[in-house]
Amino acid sequence: MIQDSKRYLPPEAVSRISKLEIQARGVVEGFLSGLHRSPYFGQSIEFVQHREYVMGDDIRRIDWKVWSKTDKYYIKQFEEETNLRTSILVDVSESMTYGSGEFTKLDYACLIASAISYMLLRQQDSVGLTTFDDTVRDQLPFRSKKNHLNDIIRTLVMSEPGSKKTGIFQILKRTAEQRVRRGLVILISDLFSDREELFKGLKLLRLRGHDVMLFHVLDAQEVNFEFNGTTKFEGLEETGELICDPRGLRADYLAAVEAFLSDVRRFCAGHVIDYKTVITTEHVDAVLAHYLKHRVGMSK
Repeated sequence: MIQDSKRYLPPEAVSRISKLEIQARGVVEGFLSGLHRSPYFGQSIEFVQHREYVMGDDIRRIDWKVWSKTDKYYIKQFEEETNLRTSILVDVSESMTYGSGEFTKLDYACLIASAISYMLLRQQDSVGLTTFDDTVRDQLPFRSKKNHLNDIIRTLVMSEPGSKKTGIFQILKRTAEQRVRRGLVILISDLFSDREELFKGLKLLRLRGHDVMLFHVLDAQEVNFEFNGTTKFEGLEETGELICDPRGLRADYLAAVEAFLSDVRRFCAGHVIDYKTVITTEHVDAVLAHYLKHRVGMSK
């Protein structure tokens, strides 16, 4: 990591940053080593026409197939060389601090964001980052240099959640208004927010022409609800406390969770939004595979 970070970051923060960077790089490199060929990596270049070669042109752009047929040198001309611009939005509200296993939801969201950022930057795409709760906590501009990953990881690690709720509509609205150029918006959140506000914000992004991916991060206990005996549940984001026997609530709870997930899936399918439920016990490889599948879909 950047050596200067030690001047203004406490040692434990530096340790977390280094660990997250190593995890992200390890996941991506290990994942990519299993791919024989990735036709969806690199710049998006649109061919327009040929023109005759003149002295001083880059010989690497000569179309040798045309030369073999005409015995003349022609240069390939392109309209422009544009890189994908990706906005990554990471929910750092209080509910993201929950975790029953190795990772909290926030830990896992940061790892997803870091791994995808590393993948994008290694192919020279531009990445911007926003962390949020009920407002924007931190924001990094679009950059395509590989050392931008250092800033992204540092920002993720230093975004300590407070007691704030998730104000997701204002964040999505702000993103839609600020991102004039069409691109990819990746939202990573547990979606513990008003459902209609969420849908309104996602719809606005699509109306502005952005591709949208949604990684819905949940803890295994939030999905399976495998608690036993009298349990005290402490609500996050000012939702109070509840002491109860969870076995008596499990059936209704699971039905409510499934209804919620089905509602979100149905909305995303209807608005061409790429959606994936992610459990914090899943290998991040599965998240990357889903991301790459989406990139292939975009290129077709």
